Amino acid sequence: MAQYDTQTLTQAVIDRLADCKDARFKQVMTSLVQHLHDFARDVDLSPQEWITAIQFLTDTGKACNDKRQEFILLSDTLGLSMLVVALEQARGAKGRKGATPATEATVQGPFYWAGAPERRLGEDIAEGVSGEPALYTGRVTDLEGQPLAGALLDVWSGDGEGVYDMQMADAGMRARGKLRTDEQGRYWFWSIRPTYYPVPTDGPVGRMLDRMGRHPNRPGHIHMMVSAPGHQPVTTHLFVANSPYLDSDAVFGVRDSLIVEYERHEPGTAPDGRKMNKPYHVAHYDFRLVPA
Repeated sequence: MAQYDTQTLTQAVIDRLADCKDARFKQVMTSLVQHLHDFARDVDLSPQEWITAIQFLTDTGKACNDKRQEFILLSDTLGLSMLVVALEQARGAKGRKGATPATEATVQGPFYWAGAPERRLGEDIAEGVSGEPALYTGRVTDLEGQPLAGALLDVWSGDGEGVYDMQMADAGMRARGKLRTDEQGRYWFWSIRPTYYPVPTDGPVGRMLDRMGRHPNRPGHIHMMVSAPGHQPVTTHLFVANSPYLDSDAVFGVRDSLIVEYERHEPGTAPDGRKMNKPYHVAHYDFRLVPA
């Protein structure tokens, strides 16, 4: 009968993967077992601490529902989501040295809601939502600057207080929409100037952040998923320049290339011809997609 100690147990578990037929799964699980065991040895993990960790993960699962993904929030706040994004973008950049930089990706976050309504160019996707109005303009191109007609922008954000529709009871979809670029690759639509906000802190991840001595805030940003046939899609944000917490985003998602000036304008005729009876902002950003 085999008996294992704190050093031999790890290899014994890895050896049980000998008959695994999936090479990638075997690689991932081997590394996972090795690092988990190394972690337990490194911190001299006690049985009570491990039970506490299991309860934390159980609570995280219980906090999830069709409109809340606490595990994504956990991954985001531990920096793992952003690390995975960065690894994926680094893979896509191989062999493209010297090429025009593609739009950088960042985290999807826990508030993506599939099935946003189709909108016409120039529409206000945040009609009736609190916040300062903002006109978004730009183009979607390939890395050579050629316009991508019919590219899809899937857009969402919180309201002027940083609250997302998914956090409201029976609110329905708000400040969301899908738009397609015109023949010149241009897009324009109205929404709001987003503000900074805290990630949800009423669950296990919030308790973890508090125990870690960390703030829960994200700088102001609007989410975009941009895609076009024959090109790699990108999930990204546009961050509001000078927003609080740009230097300490709770999910580590800020990239300098995604920080955008929101130019403030007094009431009058906006660049798209819309008559505005209150101050508004204009934000411009051109997206560059990598060939598939």
